[in-house]
Parts: sequence; C-alpha cells; structure tokens
Amino acid sequence: MDVRIDEVDRKILAQLQRDASQSLDDIAREVGSSKTPVWNRIRKLREAGVIGQHTVVLDADALGFEACFFVLIRTSEHEADWQASFLKALQDRPEVQEAHRLAGDIDYILKVRVKNARAYDAFYQALISEVRVHNVTALLSMEQIKSTTMLPL
Repeated sequence: MDVRIDEVDRKILAQLQRDASQSLDDIAREVGSSKTPVWNRIRKLREAGVIGQHTVVLDADALGFEACFFVLIRTSEHEADWQASFLKALQDRPEVQEAHRLAGDIDYILKVRVKNARAYDAFYQALISEVRVHNVTALLSMEQIKSTTMLPL
C-alpha cells in the first residue's frame, strides 16, 4: 500500500519512536493537533505497514546478557535448501537479535546477545551442528557506544 507521509505524520512517528506508551493526548499536544485526527493518522500508518509491532526495550546488562558478539559468516553454500535451513536455525535461536545478508567478502553478519563467552560457545556449537558454514569469525563488543531503533525522520 502506498502511503503519503506529511510533516504531521513525521512528527507523530517521531513521538511514537521516542515513547510509544505516551497517551494520544500527549502526542496530539506535541504535534499541535487534537486526539481524533492523531488517532486516525496512527491507524492509517499502522494499516499501511509504516508502524509495526509495539515492543518494550529491555536492558540486556540488567538481565545478565552482558556479552554481545558480532558474528561474521562465510559460506560456500548458496542453494535454496541451505538458505532455508540457515534461516530456520537463526529464527529458532533467541540469542540472534539481528541477521543480515551482506554484499562483499562476508555473506552474513549476526548480532548475538548472550550472558557470557560460554553461552556464546554453546550457541556457536549448536549453529554449526545444524548448518554447514565455511568460516565463522566472532567479534566481542567491548562497549556499546550508540544503539537506537529510531529512524531519522
């Protein structure tokens, strides 16, 4: 569905990105509108697929998930069956927060959040037991400098 987004829509989206739990009254006040038009715009944006699921951002460190690994994967397999198996293996593992297929020398990059190095090794062993990969390089993030889900509207 093709949707046109105007400046008021952008302001609404910016408010929702900042805090999706705020009231319609608060959003309307921030964007200079009233509650009903804001609700109608949000509904339109949701129906058009611009607004996806609503979630809560948890603090990984506070919950004991202190290790974040970026996993670089090279494979010599590119057949549809292998890709389906690989995708299923990633979807079945909650440790994988993000997965991207890349252009260039590396085929895939994963963002994997675990409690510690031992937990990463268990993840790694399980993954390579399910799908064949040519090369895996794991990079431990020493410090998260910036993380956001907000788009620059």
